[in-house]
Formats: sequence, C-alpha cells, structure tokens
Amino acid sequence: MARTLRVGLIGYRFMGRAHSNAWRQAPRFFPLKAHVELHTICGRDAAGVQAARAQLGWQHAATDWREVVESPLIDIVDICTPNDSHAPIAIAAAQNGKHVLCEKPLALNLKQAEQMLAAVQKARVVHMVCHNYRRIPAVALARKFISEGALGRLYHYRARYAQDWLADPEFPLTWRLRREVSGSGAHGDINAHLIDLARYLVGEFTEVCGQFQTFITERPLPQESDKNPGPVARGAPRKTGKVTVDDAALFIGRFDNGALANLEATRLAPGRKNHIEIEINGSKGSLYFDFEDMNRLKFFNGDDPKDRQGFRDILVTQPGGVHPYVGQWWRSGHLIGYEHTFVHTVADFVNACVEGKPVHPTFEDGVKNQRVLEAVETSATRNRWVKV
Repeated sequence: MARTLRVGLIGYRFMGRAHSNAWRQAPRFFPLKAHVELHTICGRDAAGVQAARAQLGWQHAATDWREVVESPLIDIVDICTPNDSHAPIAIAAAQNGKHVLCEKPLALNLKQAEQMLAAVQKARVVHMVCHNYRRIPAVALARKFISEGALGRLYHYRARYAQDWLADPEFPLTWRLRREVSGSGAHGDINAHLIDLARYLVGEFTEVCGQFQTFITERPLPQESDKNPGPVARGAPRKTGKVTVDDAALFIGRFDNGALANLEATRLAPGRKNHIEIEINGSKGSLYFDFEDMNRLKFFNGDDPKDRQGFRDILVTQPGGVHPYVGQWWRSGHLIGYEHTFVHTVADFVNACVEGKPVHPTFEDGVKNQRVLEAVETSATRNRWVKV
C-alpha cells in the first residue's frame, strides 16, 4: 500500500495558489508513488489564510510557519513566501526532518543559500528549487535535442524575460521593490529563471559582465487597502518610498564549453506581460522557444538539404513519451499551459521523496544560480568582468 505524504504550504497568494493547484492535480494525472494530503496552509493574515484554505482545498490553516515545520504530521514543507524568509523556514524544516520544496530564488544571497544547502544535506532530506520552467515540455524537449547532439557544438544562448507590471510609476512599493525583502529586483525575480534554464540547457557559467538600471526610483507606499496592488488612482497623492532594487538587469557571459551568453530581464517593457524568448545556436542547428507560444519548439537542422532548410515548427503536444510530460495529459493537439509546469514539478518531487533520490533543480542548483546572480551584481557594481 502506498504511503501518504502530508504537505504543509507556507504562503497562499500568487505562488501559493499555483502550488496548491499542483498538489491537487498531480495525483490525478501522474502515477505517483505516494498519496498526497493537503494538510496545512500557512499565512500571516488569519482571515486571508482561512479563505485560501477553503478555496484551495487544504484541511487546516495556520498563521505561524514554525507550527508547520515542527508538526510531526507534516512530511513536506513547500515554501512560497517572500525571499527574506526562505532560509529560516527551509533550515528549520530540514532540522525537523521535512523534505523541502522552495520557490526561487533560493535565498536573499549566496551565504543564505549555502546555509540552506548545508542544512538539507545534513538532514538528508529531499530538496528542490521550484524552477518550474525546466518542466515546460518544449524546454525539456530542447534539452533532449541538445544532449543528443542535434545542435552540435554550442555557440550562443540568447534569452530575454520581459514584463510590464512596473511600467506605471504609480504602482506601489511592494516587497519585490525592497532589497531587504527580495534581495534584488528583475534580476533575482525573473533573470533567475533565465540563468537556471541556461545552466539546464547549455552549461555552467565561467564569467559574466552585467549592468543594472532602476528607472523609477520612488513609488507610492502601499496601504492596507492594497491587497492586490495596482496603480494608485490619479489625483490621490500618497507618501512615497525609495525603490532599492533594479528595474532591469542584463549581462553577457561565457560558459565552460565556450558558448556565449546574452541575457536580459526587465519589468518595464510595456505590452510584455510574461514574455520569455530563448534562442540557442550551435554548429549543426538552432532552437527557438517563445513562452507565449509554449506548446511549440522551433528547430533548424543544418543537415537538411539546402533547398529544404528552415525552422521546423514542432507542436509538442504529442503523447507517447516523445515529448516529456505531455503523455499524462490530453490527446494530440490539446494545449497545456503555465499551471501544468507546477504539476510536473510536484509529481517529480513526490516520487523523489519516496525514493529518497535527488530531483533537479536541487538546492545545489539553487546555490549555483545564486553564484551567477551575485557575480552579475558584482560586475554591475564594479563595472568589469567577474569570474563565477
């Protein structure tokens, strides 16, 4: 009889909703090696977390994360809180023998990330960073192409992540705009995804050269009414506070295999809601992926006859094991989306917990990503190339 893993989720808003859905859906679509029980959801606002408990399908609610990580009834702690609390929660969870799934970036800084890694290694628990974009079927298929040598020697990794939710200067000063809570701005928030995908698809960075920019240096302070922060009404003056993180970050770099990197992240690109664009070029071909068309992967094969060359448009929703994860969902041509990437993540994590085996991206990956993040920030500060 399969064992039951009881989950405690810390955080209940945007990421908490995405993770809750994944915990509910994974057992319904994937052959998990354990039953999953949505035991406790935790948040600081008692009314808010109780409402989330009822809506998202959890059995219990708590307002103190220590109650969750110390509970003998909890097997897995899933961390969806602001970045400044990742380390204390993860370390305490590991010390209490819980397997740990943590949202990205792993920590506020490299020192914290290393402490988190040491804690989970000492406790010998399963640990994973939720870089869910690794589990987009098109991205997983791209990795398969690259590992099989379809692109030959890799030359270029070019990636851009663009959003516009901060384009309005009247958007309030939320926690993501405060360095002491978030660690960094667009860099740690969305550039972290591009860095993780670069390491997943191409290889390890050896050196980087970066640049940061904060375009809007002051914003209105949030008020109690800002439950879902949006632009402040015109003609309603409010006190302002200083933005202490980057609005945009970009860097070039080199990988250990000799390939070149060009990454850009911005949250001030009007019209771009969650735009991720990746192109990888090699000696034998190229791959191109656009998150806004996430069920497709474009592949150029340099070995095709000259009169038949061009980017091949691959629809990845073909069940049967050819395209990772898709076979658990719908019939050919029926699209899957953003939420499914979290389901894939949870499914892999649950099976790893049962087997007691590593599941990537691990906290080791989180530390390596953090090294790149900090190297880019050091480069931007000192205006020079920095070794990773």
